Amino acid sequence: MKTKRQTAMALILIMGLVSAFGDIVYESARSISGPYLAFLGASTVVVGAVSGLGEFLGYGLRLFSGYFADRTRAYWAATFIGYGLILCIPLLAFAGSWQAAALLLILERIGKAIRSPARDTILSHATHQTGRGWGFALHEFLDQMGAILGPLILSAAFLVSQNYRNGFHWLWLPAIFVIVFLLIARWKVPDPQKLEANPIKAKDTPEKSSLPLEFWHYATFTFLGVAGFVSFPLLSLYWVKEGIVQAAWIPTLYAIAMGVDAVVALLVGKLYDRFGLNTLFAVPFLTLLVPLSGFSKSAVLIGLSLVLWGSVMAVHETTMRAAVADIAQIHKRATGYGIFNTIYGAGWFVGGTLLGWLYQTALSFLPWVVLFLEGCAAATFWALVRRKSTLLQEVRKGRL
Repeated sequence: MKTKRQTAMALILIMGLVSAFGDIVYESARSISGPYLAFLGASTVVVGAVSGLGEFLGYGLRLFSGYFADRTRAYWAATFIGYGLILCIPLLAFAGSWQAAALLLILERIGKAIRSPARDTILSHATHQTGRGWGFALHEFLDQMGAILGPLILSAAFLVSQNYRNGFHWLWLPAIFVIVFLLIARWKVPDPQKLEANPIKAKDTPEKSSLPLEFWHYATFTFLGVAGFVSFPLLSLYWVKEGIVQAAWIPTLYAIAMGVDAVVALLVGKLYDRFGLNTLFAVPFLTLLVPLSGFSKSAVLIGLSLVLWGSVMAVHETTMRAAVADIAQIHKRATGYGIFNTIYGAGWFVGGTLLGWLYQTALSFLPWVVLFLEGCAAATFWALVRRKSTLLQEVRKGRL
């Protein structure tokens, strides 16, 4: 008979394969969605609008999908619906107009919004047995393998067929694997909540209960920390514009950063399980170092910025997700993930816009703005850690 830990590990690995094959499908599409829409007759404005609307819905709708997942407790149903919409990507092979292609691309992003809070909640139950950090790290490692392989597979498809539609047909197999592994996960662990020490009971889930104050401290830290994180497109634009790196090498550098993300995720996951929330103090520090090294003309410093950028992404995708499970109540976890992901996306949008404007108008001020944002993030996080420490002391003294 399998122990709870063995069952949890199996669930994490299977869900990691679901995410890996999912990434093969949709990261492939994201890599060529712009050229494909243009091929079908879309203007540059339309390409940008479709991309922007898709990302907005992909993050913004998580606020509602997380709430409804908690309200109905239909975590598996939401996960299946969300991943089912990934079939929109191979269906792009049949798109006869840019309008049809745009609709399919946006539907896939909506699917990501539907599945993410529910899937992360399922994973959070499993990581209770393996360690939050390590469980999310394993999932992120497999996820990133798919993110790396996806564009490479599609590139091979184009080399063979020299045709968009045939290239998208190559994605049917990994898309089907997504559903197959999801069915296996559901069959093996129909009720992931039982992997927690204290599973949810109806009487434990008051409808009007709210997330703790610590969660909102954490959400503020997330927004500030992400807002100061320089995006890879901005860094790569600088490298190409300054003649430091040829444009043809940018995809390779991005793949290297994703590889760093995958490897570092395993390390930071272990560190989180040992040192807890304190490990997230590294986020503001590492984020500040990215523009200081990336906006230089030194090959060594640019190489360092790749490692730093991938490392920060590893923390974002592993321990920052793990922390939500440790802060939010078990019956509000999907709601917590929905809010967390929405705020995370808002941080990307606001920070990306601000830092992009600074890059264009006053590049020398950009590191100072990042320093300010990350300083505020560190201060907010310090307040969170102090509050949790105080509450723990009160509990030990029997006052709470």
